[in-house]
Amino acid sequence: MDIQNCSVAERLGSADAEVRRLAVIDLPYGDEDDIVPLLLPRLADPDASVRTEAVRALEGYEEPEVVSALAPMLLDADADVRAAAGAVLSELKESASAAPLLPFLQGHSSEVRMLALRAIRALRVPEAFAPAMEALKDGDAGVRREAVGVLGYLRMPEAIGALAEVAARDADADVRRIAIGAIGYSSEVSVLPALTRGLADTSWMVRDEAAQTLGKLRLGLAIPDLIRAMQDDYWQVRVKAARALGLLKAVAALPALIDSLTHTIGNVRKEAAIALGEIADPRAIPALEAALGDADPDVRKLSRLALTAITLAQK
Repeated sequence: MDIQNCSVAERLGSADAEVRRLAVIDLPYGDEDDIVPLLLPRLADPDASVRTEAVRALEGYEEPEVVSALAPMLLDADADVRAAAGAVLSELKESASAAPLLPFLQGHSSEVRMLALRAIRALRVPEAFAPAMEALKDGDAGVRREAVGVLGYLRMPEAIGALAEVAARDADADVRRIAIGAIGYSSEVSVLPALTRGLADTSWMVRDEAAQTLGKLRLGLAIPDLIRAMQDDYWQVRVKAARALGLLKAVAALPALIDSLTHTIGNVRKEAAIALGEIADPRAIPALEAALGDADPDVRKLSRLALTAITLAQK
């Protein structure tokens, strides 16, 4: 076969796997009526590299026949093909595309269930709720992480209790962190114990997520715990705690925030200044005036803004 004089379609039928692979890559992205019929047969190509490129080339096509053909590629014998299928399926945008993925949420290997859960997450289909809830008890932490993600996207009140339990007790720190973020869609006070427990977690990243979520939820009952978090060994946690205390306008946090204006880490000083401006208590004025001489120009700027906010609040 004279490759240079062959059409892409002819090259796709070559006996040489490398010729077929390059032909798949050369296919332009275009009308599915023209491109998809050429790509779908290559999903069954005997060569894994050709199948991988065919999967990748189908990204962006959400026609039912395409999604139905891609979903079984999660079971391919080749790891690269499975990874490519998972990546392409995770880019789906239409909820109608979820149906072919549902059978892969249960009864398969941990890897397949992880990929299927990740792909279905952003589609927000109620049918994924029950499999995701079941997956919270899976022995594989990766599966549990993806299940938490699905439930976080679904935002169903029925999942709050289970997510709070995972946030508080899962053996994997990353699962706990993601679960804490996931319960951020609930304003129920019932999530408070899980979040305050998160502030004392052994993982600083979990503590960081807990402080951020508490600020987002404006849970005033957590103010004492957030004040304690201002003494965390990790400055990243102190930053999120200061931000939360500012959002909560926590007057009780004034001493901790004023003390943080002299912290060695500039980001902590900045957040402390912002929080003091939000609280707008005149007792912070001397410390903020002193911070006008800070070596960091952002700290000086934010301290000026905080002083202005206090002045305006007094009028």
